[in-house]
Amino acid sequence: MFQENLIIQKDKDAEQTFKEEKLPSKLREIKSSTAKNKFDSFNLYFQDESRFGLMTKQKRGLVSKGVKPIGKYQHSYQSFWLWGCFSPITGNSFYWETSSVSNDLFEGFLQEFSKQNPKELKILIIDNAGFHATKNMTIPENIKFIRIPPYTPELNPAEKVWQWMKERVAMKFFEDLESLKKKITEMITQLKSELIKSIIGYDLYTKAFLSEFSV
Repeated sequence: MFQENLIIQKDKDAEQTFKEEKLPSKLREIKSSTAKNKFDSFNLYFQDESRFGLMTKQKRGLVSKGVKPIGKYQHSYQSFWLWGCFSPITGNSFYWETSSVSNDLFEGFLQEFSKQNPKELKILIIDNAGFHATKNMTIPENIKFIRIPPYTPELNPAEKVWQWMKERVAMKFFEDLESLKKKITEMITQLKSELIKSIIGYDLYTKAFLSEFSV
């Protein structure tokens, strides 16, 4: 029990250190080490990926007392992955679909993302998923990383975009993956820049970024 409490305390310390020291320090480091004439703008993004599938996602609902809610349910393991980057500064976004996740696919995602506004330096907040390892990876020149501490998903607001999407497909029945993908495309169309900023806005990041970079 003592050991478990110690581990939890270490995680909390790492989270606090990230907020107060690592994040501001990394932003200053990126700014000072970047040749200004190479880029015409700077932006901050939250990066993440999430699985979407045909298995019916359940959620709570309001019904009369004593009434058992009834709905269609599908037990299927067919799925795909959606990768995304979302900016709390401009509301810009980027999506990429794959059938799985891997280190090679992560590298491919970065290469494609780098082509969107290539003269923009993109600072990505990312987690520590195993396939996010970059040791043997070619990283585009216009992408820089800031990693959040392990086991702190709350420090990656991209999670909230997936939550927004999954709330809108919960308790829905899709005949096939194409039907689900059509719904996902509709939601992506709805996710305009102002809505994205309202979903992922987090003063911790926006204030730290704007204290170092002009927009």
